[in-house]
Amino acid sequence: MTPEILLVLAILAAAVVLLITEWIPMEVTALLALGAVAVTGVVKPAEALAGFSNPAVVTVWAVFILSGGLTRTGVAKVIGDFVLRIAGRREATMIVVIMATAGVMSAVMNNVAVAALMLPVVMDIARHTGTAPGRLLLPLAYGSLLGGLTTQIGTPPNILVTDALQEAGFDSFAFFDFTPVGLAVMAAGTAFMALVGRHLLPRGSAVSQSSAGRGSGWKTRYDLQERLFHIRVPAGSILVDKSLAQIRMGTILGWNVIAIGRGEQSIPAPGPDDTLRPGDLLTVEGRIENLNELKNWYELDVEQKDVGFQEFLADALTTVEVALESTSRTAGGTLNSLDFRGRFKVNVLAIRRGGQVKRTNLQDEILQSGDILLLSGPPERIAELKAEDGFGRLRQVAMDELAEVYHLPERRMVMRVPASSGLVGKSVRDSRLGDALGIHVLGVLRGDAPPIAPDPEEILQAEDRLVVQGRLPDFAILRGLEEMIFVRDSRPNTEDILSAEVGLMEAILSPQTTIEGKTLRQIQFREKYGLNVMALWRRGKVHSAHLREMKLQFGDALLLLGPHGKLEMLGREPDFIILTQTAQEELRTHKMKLSVLILGGALLPVLLGWIPIYIAAVVGAALMVLSGCLTMEEAYRQIEWKAVFLIAGMLPLGGALNQTGAAQLIAEGVVGLVGPYGPKAVMLGLIALTFLATCFIPTAALVVLMAPIVLNTSANMGLGPQGLMMAVAMAASASFATPISHPANILVMGPGGYRFIDYLKVGGLLTLLTLVVLMTVMPVFWPLSP
Repeated sequence: MTPEILLVLAILAAAVVLLITEWIPMEVTALLALGAVAVTGVVKPAEALAGFSNPAVVTVWAVFILSGGLTRTGVAKVIGDFVLRIAGRREATMIVVIMATAGVMSAVMNNVAVAALMLPVVMDIARHTGTAPGRLLLPLAYGSLLGGLTTQIGTPPNILVTDALQEAGFDSFAFFDFTPVGLAVMAAGTAFMALVGRHLLPRGSAVSQSSAGRGSGWKTRYDLQERLFHIRVPAGSILVDKSLAQIRMGTILGWNVIAIGRGEQSIPAPGPDDTLRPGDLLTVEGRIENLNELKNWYELDVEQKDVGFQEFLADALTTVEVALESTSRTAGGTLNSLDFRGRFKVNVLAIRRGGQVKRTNLQDEILQSGDILLLSGPPERIAELKAEDGFGRLRQVAMDELAEVYHLPERRMVMRVPASSGLVGKSVRDSRLGDALGIHVLGVLRGDAPPIAPDPEEILQAEDRLVVQGRLPDFAILRGLEEMIFVRDSRPNTEDILSAEVGLMEAILSPQTTIEGKTLRQIQFREKYGLNVMALWRRGKVHSAHLREMKLQFGDALLLLGPHGKLEMLGREPDFIILTQTAQEELRTHKMKLSVLILGGALLPVLLGWIPIYIAAVVGAALMVLSGCLTMEEAYRQIEWKAVFLIAGMLPLGGALNQTGAAQLIAEGVVGLVGPYGPKAVMLGLIALTFLATCFIPTAALVVLMAPIVLNTSANMGLGPQGLMMAVAMAASASFATPISHPANILVMGPGGYRFIDYLKVGGLLTLLTLVVLMTVMPVFWPLSP
């Protein structure tokens, strides 16, 4: 084994580990692999970058845009309405129609986009027929995956193996060469789901037509009814005449106030500016036991005197002003959305804008160019800010200026952590003093030890004395919350909070979302959309506490409460999919025929053999934008850039496997292991390996790595490579066994209420069936002969 082969195999092993563990984003792993093979000299630098101009990569992103044009012009909606008319009410019939429709659409559209488009349609079918969504949504996802097997552009793996054969100098695949085998697999998969698979799907809760939009279908899944209760505002409460925004009940306790009863009057879905009155009866969604968390903060012993504070400031902390310049990347964001404290490890004590100084509720204040931030932190952290772009006029602030301009001494306190406090053993971050009360922990005085300028992960100990910047009245809010009267003899009902004005709906992140990885607080969801997030369903588990701090993930399902108009407005946001057709964004239906003509015009010359598919796809994508079927911004959003960078980054590694002889070495191992049992055994081994790998490795990256191995294996055995290449491509695309195998599987997980085991049961059997069909049908159409 040569040093070059060892090097390439080491890079391959590292890439596979990173792809499986996802310690870093997959596309970053691909780019690192690209850089590794170039820097080590395994491939030339120009060859390493050639993946970005590879015909397969170009075809993939152009097909995404073509698919987007059909989406925005309402082609999918027309098909969905047709499905709704012919599906009937028998479950088996509905499954067949849904899978067949999704399959036909996926033959020429991105299968994730098909699943996203059909989701609201299938949810409406569930509501109209009283069927649990979980009985229909997994068939939808699997139908979209099966349909992609039937054409050359149906999935990226089909495109990639076509290009790999052409690059190697073999007769490549035409547009419909995948169709006979793909249709056989799709027909078998659809029959399996209708006859066998549906009996393994979770029963869940049926959603009747009468309950559409009224929330009863989600009571059981989200455990909503169990989290509703009444509390009353006592007379003389400090909370009287304060707005919900000032009380910050959601931030402190994770509670949503979803209605206010005031005498005979009811205020449904109150906004942050609504104020409380004596005797108000609040309908609250949350956990009543969260009141116990108040005790952790309420027991803190607040000392008015700032013992040792002056010395602490002088020795351990530096306080400076810094101006946000017009070039600052922080302008337009909030301290919370920017994770300012986490990034720079300093506290923002105040924001000066013009002649006004703001010292409270800074986390959600939108920063502007020209703002002066008052920062406090260790000297080494402050020094690092000088190298940051966009921070200008950094100067140290004297003690007297802190008092005269910012009035900070009057907001300083020392708080002792009693030994009995629940905060003992928690980090400063987990104590939530900053999030809940807006208090900045500037330092920790611990016995006779020198003052500590705490990191967010500093663990609090018994009898610690915290030097903080905050307001004593904030603790009065805690007292007011603790004094709220829990109404034990009155239990609210979900139906009671809904009306002609207020509704309850589910939403999921769209495949084109830009907010994945951000929290609801960072995107200011409540303030921007005027909706309450009641609960979040993620991978089989309901989350209802501290939702504003959870980072959103693709596949999350959000249960939303708010005015119908606000819900419909959210349906027009490209980051979300509302799971009912009535709240979907307005489509350009007048361009529908034009988008279909553009698609047909792009495919016709390919079928006639006049031009390559990548040229036709690019021209078609350009015409979709030029004709107004898509805007340029929408076209960019339709492209799955993760897939594009993943393929382009991994292609040089695939080339390195081939050039160094590593692929030949692996192929010899495959032939030596299963070759004596014949060509079918080789195909079985490659298909089984691909099926297993799809559970961990993205399909596009897997096919890029498998292609040179398959080509070398077929050469070693003297076989035509077409059958083996097609088998591997179809095995990679048939990603049924786990939710993480394919984005379409994740997309339906939340709305369908699925657990990981559901995919293993149904998808595992469907995978075995696909293996049998491929082994039976593939040699008929693509004989494993020289």
